[in-house]
Amino acid sequence: MTITKTEENGIITLKVEGWLDVQTTPELHAYAEELPAAEELIFDFADLEYISSAGVREVVAAYRKQLETGGAFRVINVSTDVMDVFSMTGLNKKISITEAGAGEAEDAEADKES
Repeated sequence: MTITKTEENGIITLKVEGWLDVQTTPELHAYAEELPAAEELIFDFADLEYISSAGVREVVAAYRKQLETGGAFRVINVSTDVMDVFSMTGLNKKISITEAGAGEAEDAEADKES
C-alpha cells in the first residue's frame, strides 16, 4: 500500500493505493493519527484495489476523528468492488462516498446543459 498526502486550503487528501487489509491498515492508522486538524479530510481511493473489514474500520475511525474536530470527511473515486463493500456495510449511507467517474458524469451533464 502507498499513501500520498496533499494539502491545500485546509483540505487534506490521502491517496491510498493498493490493498487496505489487516496487514496494511496499521500503516494508514498511524498516518491518519499524525495528521493535523483539517477543515476536510478526503480519502482518494482511485487506485485502491481491495478493502477488508479492517480497512473499513479504519475509514470509520478517520471519519469519527474528523467529526470530533468539527471537520468534514469523504471518500472519493471508489471502484465498483470497493463500493460494494461499503454498500454491504451500509457505510455509504453514513459517510459521503462517491464512485470513480461520478464527478466526471456530473461535469459532462452540466456541459450538455450549457
